[in-house]
Amino acid sequence: MTYLQLDGLNKRYGDINVVESVSLTVEQGEFVSLLGPSGCGKTTTLQMIAGFTEPTRGRILLEGRDVTRVPPEKRGMGIVFQSYALFPHMTVAENISFGLEMQGMGAADRKRRIGETLELVRLGGLGDRYPRNLSGGQRQRVAIARALAIRPKVLLLDEPMSNLDAKLREEMHVELRNIQKTLGITTILVTHDQVEAMTMSDRIAVMFGGELVQVSTPFDAYEKPESAFASGFLGKTNRIDGRVTVRNDRCCEVQSGTLSMKIPHNNRACPEAVQIYVRPEKIRLVSPEESRMTSTVSARMFLGSHWALEVDGDLGRLRISVPNVGVPPPQEGEPVHLGWQDDDMRILAHEANHG
Repeated sequence: MTYLQLDGLNKRYGDINVVESVSLTVEQGEFVSLLGPSGCGKTTTLQMIAGFTEPTRGRILLEGRDVTRVPPEKRGMGIVFQSYALFPHMTVAENISFGLEMQGMGAADRKRRIGETLELVRLGGLGDRYPRNLSGGQRQRVAIARALAIRPKVLLLDEPMSNLDAKLREEMHVELRNIQKTLGITTILVTHDQVEAMTMSDRIAVMFGGELVQVSTPFDAYEKPESAFASGFLGKTNRIDGRVTVRNDRCCEVQSGTLSMKIPHNNRACPEAVQIYVRPEKIRLVSPEESRMTSTVSARMFLGSHWALEVDGDLGRLRISVPNVGVPPPQEGEPVHLGWQDDDMRILAHEANHG
């Protein structure tokens, strides 16, 4: 049986639909991320799950029980906010104890639970400190510990790592995911960070304009985007305008500039005007014998693990990611030969670019 179910959730403020017809099932122990840009409705969706915002329409079911009108404090959910929302006048231990006291847990059991949870988030021995005496990463761990201490049925994370620097954020991705797996706790993360969602999630629910536009594994969301928005938002991509000239059971022949390409359509409708999407790392620098197109390097940037190139050719300007193998790629102004596989290209109906 599905553990958490969102059934046609809608939230309207006046004439504006902030969330529209969102339906999603989450299994017990699963980590699901609501991913999208600011204003897409992901935080409002999380607030409806938590009980802070009442849906205009739709239902929320937890373990088969309708909790749509159940108060937040009776839903059994732990929440970590972007601001952490720690009580500054309370010690770390007192912050963690707060929810346990609300549950009516006795002092001895609270002390044991606080100690266990501090060890879990690697803050053992820091229970007597105040939030002001902690680093940003430590404060975040306290917020996570406070949410976990009550043994919630669902852990809700509202962009909890957005205030951390890049290196610490990357470390916390791994740490929080390990904690989640250790406890087997059902978790929903709200984020606009594609790397964060792909690093931590079992599945990603991509949101745009108040709607779910794709729900899939991180790999499928990246490799098989179902819309122009999903393709452009999840990582970098190249968009190429084309026209379908022939369609058969497996692929479409697409003309773009002087190039004709055979691209798998994956049973999608292929109108005459289409857009082709291909990731920068799928386009390779090849020998003249393997070349599908010759271009000229217009810009290059060294990014440590790889070089980011921009090249100009018959398909317009393309971005290419070249692995750093210890030898710099061609200089700006030099010609390069490009190769790619047909299966690396994604064909979608022509629409406005949201990426």
